[in-house]
Amino acid sequence: MVVRIGVPKETAPGERRVALVPEVVKRLVKSGVEIAIENGAGVSSGYPDASYSDAGAQVTSERGIIFRSNILLKVQAPTLEEIAQIPPGGVLVALMNMSRNLDRIRALRDGQVTVFALDLLPRITRAQSMDVLSSQATVAGYRAALIGAELCPKFFPMMMTAAGTIRPAKVLILGAGVAGLVAIATARRLGAVVEAYDVRRAAGEQVRSLGAKFLELQINAEGQGGYARELTDEEKRQEQAMLGQAIGNADVVITTANIPGRRAPLLVRTATVDGMRPGSVIVDLAAETGGNCELTQPGERIQYHDVTIAGPLNLPSSLPFHASEMFAKNLESFLGLLLSKDRSLVADYTDEILAASVLVAQGEVRHGPTRDAIGGTK
Repeated sequence: MVVRIGVPKETAPGERRVALVPEVVKRLVKSGVEIAIENGAGVSSGYPDASYSDAGAQVTSERGIIFRSNILLKVQAPTLEEIAQIPPGGVLVALMNMSRNLDRIRALRDGQVTVFALDLLPRITRAQSMDVLSSQATVAGYRAALIGAELCPKFFPMMMTAAGTIRPAKVLILGAGVAGLVAIATARRLGAVVEAYDVRRAAGEQVRSLGAKFLELQINAEGQGGYARELTDEEKRQEQAMLGQAIGNADVVITTANIPGRRAPLLVRTATVDGMRPGSVIVDLAAETGGNCELTQPGERIQYHDVTIAGPLNLPSSLPFHASEMFAKNLESFLGLLLSKDRSLVADYTDEILAASVLVAQGEVRHGPTRDAIGGTK
């Protein structure tokens, strides 16, 4: 039996990405699987229907064909209406944002759908080629630096002009994960003087390698999976004291700190914003999980006194062509584990990557924290 993969058009408000791009479709079809993609699914990303047809996919307006596929690939979690179209035994692969989609996970569990949550991929070497969180954070970090440059009333680079020398802008990056490091690199390419801070000491070497200054604090908050652990009250006090001075000297502050499954840590409080220079800018990449700045309003740009605070949502969708390309290549790697050599679905999920990322299987929520939040298996 030939496995069919279905790719519907994303329906979340403002979502412009698509789960597969023609380049990846062509390779998958050549490997022996069928691809059914909803017409218009890639248009917002810059991939017309004809490019999918040329790659060997079936382009259709019949959503039933898409959702009855053996494997359904999505960027974001399906709606309840879409879940109702997935037959028992179907397999869904997507970013599930578990804490915000408990009702959908219940529906998938009750519908006997097997779900692989890309949010749960382990941070191990073997999984790097599948890591959609890192690939999409690359886009977010790049866009954050551009937003900061757009909103800042100063040039980023030093300029030699007929009116004299213009000093470069000072950019501070809080959090040196993937998004933070890309923001550093982008701000540096634009000519800004860049400083960065992260509670993980190991991040210092990466920050310096990009030409930025690393702010030192005698705290090591390295947590599991490459993420930072939550700081103690005393560590938070030390952090706030140091950051207050650095933030006050910055023209643009880009915050990227997140703790998986928790509210984003508060790094920039109102009192700190009060001490910023007129015209300063904050770009808060943690807006979707509560914000690193106390004043952030998710999805809005606000003016607090003379400081601009931006809380953009779903930044990867603002660069959909390359964001979709990277997402699709991540999925292609993941499908290499989910499909056997004869292109049939694997019978079990003993591989450590599949075992870690399976969210729902056989009518049971496998991810402990999500199961506890829902309240049991049924």
